[in-house]
Amino acid sequence: MTENEDDLDLENTLLIDLEDGQVVIEMYPDSAPKHVARIKELARAGKYDGVAFHRVMEGFMAQTGDVEFGNEKDFNESRVGTGGSDKPDLPAEFNERKHERGTCSMARSSNPDSANSQFFICFKSADFLDGQYTVWGQVVKGMEYVDEIKRGAPGSGSVTDPDHMKKVTVEPNTNPTDDKKKDTETS
Repeated sequence: MTENEDDLDLENTLLIDLEDGQVVIEMYPDSAPKHVARIKELARAGKYDGVAFHRVMEGFMAQTGDVEFGNEKDFNESRVGTGGSDKPDLPAEFNERKHERGTCSMARSSNPDSANSQFFICFKSADFLDGQYTVWGQVVKGMEYVDEIKRGAPGSGSVTDPDHMKKVTVEPNTNPTDDKKKDTETS
């Protein structure tokens, strides 16, 4: 995990705006280059904006990213969780990274090469997933906002009236007052 937010590679930093605040995710292109490229591509195209956390299991994870059936504009409660993007599925990029609190990993079907757009964020360690799902990032700030995502039904995790990702971006929002503050600190 990155100690200092200033150390983050902005090109590989994903920002997710939730109802309660912003989540900052450090992405790992060295470990999962195709998956990180897909996340960036969909984020830059605005495909994740308004997409629901459709499966949220207490003590496990919050799943989102169904850009086909999970967008609040045309949410399909009976199909959410079964869709992806219009891009082809990705080959697995299983790696040595562990599923710990704040880990971001791709969702998939029983076929290891079926990840597309859906991903999940772990609430706590889930080592039984290690080496079987592609880890592509880690929450480095804002995990307290992930913790507030509405939970689903016990067992299935299916969420009625789910929370959504308001906006998902790769490039950081620049705030002129932050720049002035940094200039003052370095002078």
